[in-house]
Amino acid sequence: MKEENQGGKDMMRFKSLCCPSFSLSKTTKMLLLAYAVLLSAVRADLPPSNKVVFLLAGQSNMAGRGGVVGNHWDGIVPPDCAPSSAILRLTPDLRWEQAHEPLHAGIDAANHAVGVGPGMSFANALLRSGRAGAPVLGLVPCAVGGTRMAEWGKGTQLYADMLRRARVAVETGGRIEALLWFQGESDTVRWSDANSYGRRMAMLVRQLRADLGMPHLLVIQVGLASGLGQYTEVVREAQKGLKLRNVRFVDAKGLPLQDGHLHLSTQAQVQLGHMLAQSYLNYGTSQL
Repeated sequence: MKEENQGGKDMMRFKSLCCPSFSLSKTTKMLLLAYAVLLSAVRADLPPSNKVVFLLAGQSNMAGRGGVVGNHWDGIVPPDCAPSSAILRLTPDLRWEQAHEPLHAGIDAANHAVGVGPGMSFANALLRSGRAGAPVLGLVPCAVGGTRMAEWGKGTQLYADMLRRARVAVETGGRIEALLWFQGESDTVRWSDANSYGRRMAMLVRQLRADLGMPHLLVIQVGLASGLGQYTEVVREAQKGLKLRNVRFVDAKGLPLQDGHLHLSTQAQVQLGHMLAQSYLNYGTSQL
């Protein structure tokens, strides 16, 4: 009997030492708080599963040279290009983050300074319209300055990178709505490139649609505002003459060039973003 009483006392002493009620309550609260903070951080890092996605590809005027002078960006961000929690971008290492200028930082070639492009203005215009199609927009920058159309065909590194980034965007809860394409300045130098532009562009559209399993993917291509060579009009005519379903044409000709001959100014890029947004919204209306 004495041994049973002693055993009971020992057990009570053990419980009081190891599991005091006040300490347990405080520890539990701290653990629960830490868990809540961790869970919140994990959830914040997860991309929304209900976002609409836009691919942005081409060369320097899509990547953005607005505000770039002497290979340095002036850092000026127009209000139309301001960041928003509802606009994300896919980073070079395939993570979603809040989008901000310069949108193509880390994507465009390392030897080019990147500035304002049309992407942020486009996305903000869609949000303001109230017809974006989802509460969150995902931008997938893919453009690389100085590239020719021949460098974008299936089997090239640029095509593989664009396709990989597009697939990651879908796998992480995105629905691709359109490809925004602004390219061709480098194809104005040689006749062979300019003369093959329409054929190569049509092939690119068909290949990308097939590889994404999206036969009706909307493509909005931007007509050249400038060129590096004497065949600018040849490329422009090929762009305007592309006869594929769900391919739209937005003309950048006449928009102001900041360096006098090639790259769109910051304000021109803002205007182009608005034009692209309007083209996309008009397309949606025409499908009703």
